Amino acid sequence: MPKAGFKSITVSENVYDRFYEVYDNSKDSLALKGVNSFAGYITYMLEARMEEDRTFAMYAPMIEKVSVDEDRVILKDNNKKRIAEVTVQRGELFCQLCEKKDCIHIGFVFSLPDVYQILDARGIKNPR
Repeated sequence: MPKAGFKSITVSENVYDRFYEVYDNSKDSLALKGVNSFAGYITYMLEARMEEDRTFAMYAPMIEKVSVDEDRVILKDNNKKRIAEVTVQRGELFCQLCEKKDCIHIGFVFSLPDVYQILDARGIKNPR
């Protein structure tokens, strides 16, 4: 039973081991943030994720991901009431709607975790 004021959750051993490995390798930097235990690390990560979700929810209604293809991401820009196509050109992202390499659509694409992982694997970095 957990201590009073706390709850218990169950995760797979694989998930536990992955989180514990990151925690164990980051103890020094986490201690500077006031995280001194594995349970504290999990709490810290959950709170950070909830804050990201809250921030993302504020801006997500403006732009929506429609689809992801090999070399492009299609977005729906609800402010402009237009479709934005972000493509990979010469190793960089380019917005066909804005005709720019750095716009809100490019930033939105980099904020999508699944797309960011693909871009990172291909060596495409956020210019900011």
